[in-house]
Amino acid sequence: MQDNDVAKKNSQFREIMKRLAKNRLAVAGLVVIILLIILAFLAPVISPYPYEEAHLTDKLQKPSAAYIFGTDELGRDIFSRLLYGSRYSLRIGLIAVLISALGGIFLGSLAGYFGGKADLLIMRLLDVLQAMPGIVLAIAISATLGPGLTNSVIALSISSIPNFARMTRASILNVRQMEYLEAAMSINCSHGRIIWKHVLPNALSPLIVQATMGIAGAIMGAAMLSFIGLGVQPPMPEWGAMLSAGRNYLRDYPHLCFFPGVLIMITVLSLNMLGDGLRDALDPKLKS
Repeated sequence: MQDNDVAKKNSQFREIMKRLAKNRLAVAGLVVIILLIILAFLAPVISPYPYEEAHLTDKLQKPSAAYIFGTDELGRDIFSRLLYGSRYSLRIGLIAVLISALGGIFLGSLAGYFGGKADLLIMRLLDVLQAMPGIVLAIAISATLGPGLTNSVIALSISSIPNFARMTRASILNVRQMEYLEAAMSINCSHGRIIWKHVLPNALSPLIVQATMGIAGAIMGAAMLSFIGLGVQPPMPEWGAMLSAGRNYLRDYPHLCFFPGVLIMITVLSLNMLGDGLRDALDPKLKS
């Protein structure tokens, strides 16, 4: 019986991968994200200069053979800072989504499975969090906690919890009355086991898509917080912080903003394309 279940799951996984492979935009997005992750890991090897090393005699250099993306106002190599900056931006996106997903899945599971007063209380709490746009909530939290990498992650995580919670709750409500759940209850399975073994697996598909899109949103949100001075602080080479520092020289030295801006755009676009492809592969009925 277990062998049949494993074979069935493997078959489903292969089918999902086949559908995903047929989506060229999703594959392109996946390739770009993998490449960015590799570059982030290899930043110490690839970077021609230490990201914090300043060369005041070479400040505000335009792209050249010595500095392929030019230098900033302190003479630091922009290419090296972008490579190291990918570590910060990707780390913020991944950790923020992981925290918000865990919190949202926990709250959504409680609300959807138990219902009643628990559902009412949790949904009203989520309504309060969603009373303002997510980025505005993140700005308010960051302003309260103070700027910094850790506080940026906390702010972005809290602002994204309602999305995961509502999606989890909706998925659980769809399967709560299924016969296999009633069978599990009839043999006195614990609530935790029922949720973990029988309910959450049916909610994974939309949550995976939401997580992929959420990473893109978190990277964009982190860049926005850094741009207005509430996110990662100098001299850390986070992409949004680099944009913020370069805006004062935008007219005469546009490359200071161009390269980090393009990298943010490419990363977010790739994650969104991958998310769209995963949505279509996991649930072909949703494909328009």
